[in-house]
Amino acid sequence: MIGISKTFDIGDGRMVTIETGKLAKQADGSVVVKMGDNMLLATVCAKKEAVENTDFMPLQVEYQEKYASIGRFPGGFFKREGRPSEYEILIARLVDRALRPLFPADFHAETQVIVTLMSGDKNNLPDALACLAASAALSVSNIPFNGPISEVRVARIDGQLKINPTVEEMERADIDMMVAASKDNIMMVEGEMKEISEAEMVEALNFAHKAIKIQCQAQVELAAMVETANPKRVYCHENNDEELRTKINKELYDKVYAVAKSFVGKYERNDSFDAILAEFLETIPEEERAEKTPLAKRYFHNVQYDAVRAMILDERIRLDGRQLDQIRPIWIETDYLPSVHGSAIFTRGETQSLSTCTLGTKLDEQTIDGAVVEGSNRFILHYNFPPYSVGEVKRMMSAGRREIGHGNLAHRALKPVIPFEDTDFPYTVRLVSDILESNGSSSMATVCAGTLALLDCGVKIKRPVSGIAMGLITNEKTGKYAILSDILGDEDHLGDMDFKVCGTANGITACQMDIKVDGLTSEIMAEALEQARQGRLYILDKIIEAMPESREEYKTFVPRIVQMIIARDQIGAVIGTGGKVIQEIQRTTHTVISIEEVGETGVIDIAAPNAVDINEAIRRIKLLTTVPEVGEVYNGLVKGITSFGAFVEILPNVEGLLHVSEIAYKKVFNVEDELNVGDEIEVKIIAVDEKSGKLKLSHRALLPKPEGWEERPPRESRPFNGGGGRNRDSRSGGRDSRGGGRDNRDRDRAPRRRDNDNY
Repeated sequence: MIGISKTFDIGDGRMVTIETGKLAKQADGSVVVKMGDNMLLATVCAKKEAVENTDFMPLQVEYQEKYASIGRFPGGFFKREGRPSEYEILIARLVDRALRPLFPADFHAETQVIVTLMSGDKNNLPDALACLAASAALSVSNIPFNGPISEVRVARIDGQLKINPTVEEMERADIDMMVAASKDNIMMVEGEMKEISEAEMVEALNFAHKAIKIQCQAQVELAAMVETANPKRVYCHENNDEELRTKINKELYDKVYAVAKSFVGKYERNDSFDAILAEFLETIPEEERAEKTPLAKRYFHNVQYDAVRAMILDERIRLDGRQLDQIRPIWIETDYLPSVHGSAIFTRGETQSLSTCTLGTKLDEQTIDGAVVEGSNRFILHYNFPPYSVGEVKRMMSAGRREIGHGNLAHRALKPVIPFEDTDFPYTVRLVSDILESNGSSSMATVCAGTLALLDCGVKIKRPVSGIAMGLITNEKTGKYAILSDILGDEDHLGDMDFKVCGTANGITACQMDIKVDGLTSEIMAEALEQARQGRLYILDKIIEAMPESREEYKTFVPRIVQMIIARDQIGAVIGTGGKVIQEIQRTTHTVISIEEVGETGVIDIAAPNAVDINEAIRRIKLLTTVPEVGEVYNGLVKGITSFGAFVEILPNVEGLLHVSEIAYKKVFNVEDELNVGDEIEVKIIAVDEKSGKLKLSHRALLPKPEGWEERPPRESRPFNGGGGRNRDSRSGGRDSRGGGRDNRDRDRAPRRRDNDNY
């Protein structure tokens, strides 16, 4: 089995190789997936026996990126990989959601899948290969698995759909979706878009599925090569009591159906279900009760599953009495918290989000320091799900995978409408959604509340965004199906699909879909998307009714930020030696100033709580960066006196010569009779030497001309007297010998700059 491999083309000449039998051979299954410089090692291990009294699949999926894979050191004090980053968690969630439905329903052994990036390619993201690697490892293992599946990134670049595009190409994409599927069915979708139509989304999904079929076939062929050496294991993780199952179905189905159709609230409904089960357990002989209770609970759950689904399919009515496409009641309140920049409550049925918006400066940006992905983020969205939101008591811990995943979906939905490309909006934005109640679609409530918080804050978003969660109930035998709008938590748990769609009135901005059954056709998908669009527009109307447009002005305590653009070579003048200049400006003007080099320019963000401090900081920066030009007038300061004029500072560290002849219209014999060091004097730039940059200043040019004054023409333009006789300038051989052959009265000096870096 050493080095068995399968190679295939992903569609544009780029080759992918899956290899097994070389690395990690003590795992139940392991493969290495290669594409370009990317190499991912995927391993899978499962325990031989199931966890006692377990009726679910205890699957753990991990994705990790080694910094060495890209030739980098990890950050921090210890210089080693630590807890997974949000980026790694999000990739692991994508793989988990695609794999989990494909294990046999009666397989309950604890299973762990680990995908590790061993070698990275900065221009080809490895995340689109993680699910392929995990599925291939399961396919060549002895673990039962109803695969294979694979996953691709599909993007639309310059109007053309492409599979697994490069990082450079992704900068021009208006669709970015991760799609996981088997050969027959789409299993999972997650992505962001720039207000695309439902038809465009279906087209992208079909394009992705076509590429996935090739990858699934390659796994089938690879698994066939190792099947005889590693056959699937035989297991028995469930012991059933058919007599008990039949009795529960017969005695409890009608009671469960009646409760499902009572249209009561979540807690009343659950209490009623618990009472039905408890009453039945009392009928089991006491000596058998402990043994049969776990089985009875499993069978009772199956009865709930069948009864609720039958009610929805047959009577076209739901647990809370709504029609299939009906949205729960919505109420909204904005500006709820008086001391935050923006806030809103969005409540839909028994789901409620209190969201806040905070505006910050460049210094508040989030730094991203992953093994492959680096950079910064101006938009941060955090989603919190405290235990009291579902009436539970749990230990409070840091954000889990669910919180990170839900927050990422809302982040993707809202990011396209925030005007970060607008120079009038230089802010960093943080949204926080605290879920105060939850009964389905709390991530979609976050999108709606986030939109309202942005509007209440005064952010001029392009268009409001809303989100809706869709469900699906199907019956393979009868062919019946029901598409549900704005699903409850129980409808999500008992249904076949959880499809979240976010967007504006113009189109979709983000989506997330998980499929639990086979047979989701393109027709059902298109119908679900259209029903989602109608629901999304209904919710948008409620948002616009509550907040028709963004607040005209920011609240008084929101920091004001003004952006300035300077030349790149002027950044040093603003910062100063050791940062002394910029620190002094911040200290004396009570501002926060950040400078970023962008191409040939420097972008300066100045933040302060009031306009006075900002204007003073702007004035001082302009003084440091202004390039003197002929004709400009300055209020200068006399810094030095000589016999031929005065040196005047017109800008910080920028001086020019005010020649004695330019002080006044009258004859000035002694400069000190007119000026002293420290005097302020208004001067005009009358010349700038093109080579040296020396400035010639004039005060006389700003004074009214005396009556009858005639300007003497420059010496080079005066008429030549023909050489007869001697004139004033012909003495000593035609030269003015004073000053060593030069007329010192016309000598200029270079502008003196005290900061050598700015000379």
